[in-house]
Amino acid sequence: MMMDLVGKYREMKRRGEKVTALTAYDYPTARLLDESGIDVILVGDSLGMVVLGYEDTTLVTLEEMLHHTRAVARGVKSALVVGDMPIHTFETPEQAVATAKQFIDAGAQGVKLEGGVSHAAHIEAITDAGIPYMAHIGMLPQHVREQGGYKVKGKTQSEAEALIADAKAVEKAGAFSVVLEIVVPEIAKQITNAIGIPTIGIGSGEQCDGQILVTHDLIGLFPWFTPKFVSPEARVADEIRKAARAFIERTRASDLSKRSGG
Repeated sequence: MMMDLVGKYREMKRRGEKVTALTAYDYPTARLLDESGIDVILVGDSLGMVVLGYEDTTLVTLEEMLHHTRAVARGVKSALVVGDMPIHTFETPEQAVATAKQFIDAGAQGVKLEGGVSHAAHIEAITDAGIPYMAHIGMLPQHVREQGGYKVKGKTQSEAEALIADAKAVEKAGAFSVVLEIVVPEIAKQITNAIGIPTIGIGSGEQCDGQILVTHDLIGLFPWFTPKFVSPEARVADEIRKAARAFIERTRASDLSKRSGG
């Protein structure tokens, strides 16, 4: 499957066919996205923030990720399900493979982990095991604390050169695609032109080979924080509040009617 997948995504890039990807953490969302024709469904460690209420993604556990991966897998027939390997679950190449296998056992068809050159050996171990791998470079949410926040990457020449080196390293290690998170658009374009696998941007401009978003951001389901680069297509949070208030009013009105004998 892995070699077929790498070939498929290289061919999509060659044809100029954009890759579409969104996150899901539960059965109904996954099923709806799959029915919509999305290419990739990522069970992202963003689960920790938009579903579990953690401060950032560093608190998500492997057990939580596997639990939600199983739920997502039950709802998908066509899209590629990718499991996001949480922090501290790929400290060595051996651990990376063991973790990746747990995601496959949970129903994922591929895995993602953050890092480039520094994790080339880990990535190669995963792909050598026959497990499809999606790379992730640029702003790395699992390192947000040490990086001092969610900052744009590629502003300096040294950063840009490092990002290009990361992209080439993950391609060489066998990745079928690479997520570019909050990378200067011009640098994202350079990376896109420098490698043969698709770049999937998030906050990195329109020149990437595809785009990915956190579904909660796209549909307005997490109104307490929306990234600057997101333009929500819906306001689901408003609809939930509206429905809940209507239910409350209807229930209380019914109770009042009974009390008054109406």
